[in-house]
Amino acid sequence: MSQPAAKPALRVRHLRKTYKDVVAVDGLDLEVRPGECFGLLGPNGAGKTTTIEICEGLTALDTGEVEVLGLKWEIDAKELRQRLGIQLQETQLAEKLTVLETICLFRSFYRQGPEPSEVISLVQLEEKSKSRVGNLSGGQKQRLALACALVGNPDFLFLDEPTTGLDPQARRQLWDLIEQFKLAGRTILLTTHYMDEAERLCERVAIMDHGKVIALGTPRELIASVCAEHMVEISAGTAARPLDLPALSRIDGIRDVRTENGSVLMQVSALHHAVPALLDELDRQAVPLTELRTHSATLEDVFVTLTGRHLRDE
Repeated sequence: MSQPAAKPALRVRHLRKTYKDVVAVDGLDLEVRPGECFGLLGPNGAGKTTTIEICEGLTALDTGEVEVLGLKWEIDAKELRQRLGIQLQETQLAEKLTVLETICLFRSFYRQGPEPSEVISLVQLEEKSKSRVGNLSGGQKQRLALACALVGNPDFLFLDEPTTGLDPQARRQLWDLIEQFKLAGRTILLTTHYMDEAERLCERVAIMDHGKVIALGTPRELIASVCAEHMVEISAGTAARPLDLPALSRIDGIRDVRTENGSVLMQVSALHHAVPALLDELDRQAVPLTELRTHSATLEDVFVTLTGRHLRDE
């Protein structure tokens, strides 16, 4: 006999939320599986932050249904607060408290959890244990905010843009902490403006726009379904001799030809065939080529294809 499917860690059905004349979330359906890191991506105004805040119990829904760990905020709020960890986009902590005092304060809110010293060690803030929060760097404050989310030993962790504004080293330190949490079999819902972050950390991602999910799957599935395997970017042509873009789109293996910041960006399926054909076409047009770059398709390319916008440009 086959085993019954595990109950979703998060189940959202027909979720709707409006603010005056703005529909922030428009009939959203979503499921997060137990033990996965699920990424929720979208530009400003897409509805992802409103969705997250409703799931966290911070914002009331208008209509629809939300279950977290099989529980509902309407009747199980006290139990949910004990089982969730939340790191907001901006966490305002008391700057006069020390790191240790802050962790002890948050630990007092939960029935169970690790010792404050254990959490401080986990986020690598031992040397800052007696430092006041106001004296910490941006990366250290983000690690402290993550520690506050982990201090109750949560079953489900909400991370809303946890690495925005951090330098590359600080981002990677937080990635390592998140991956440690994943290895323990816990569930994570992550929002981020960094495509490389989503590709590294998330088993599945959903892209939101205008209050709806417009794409859902693993990063590789989304790239394969929406984009060709490779992206080719060229700078070519002059005002006197402009490039014939429709001719490029007729080349076998090239699709979705578009201009961006003065360059031409193309999705390409068979790079070893398409690039020589592209160069032949430029020769035929007698258009000078000044730059050519290629890269494997990424979630950023998926996002631009679906929405026409770069996520971080928002």
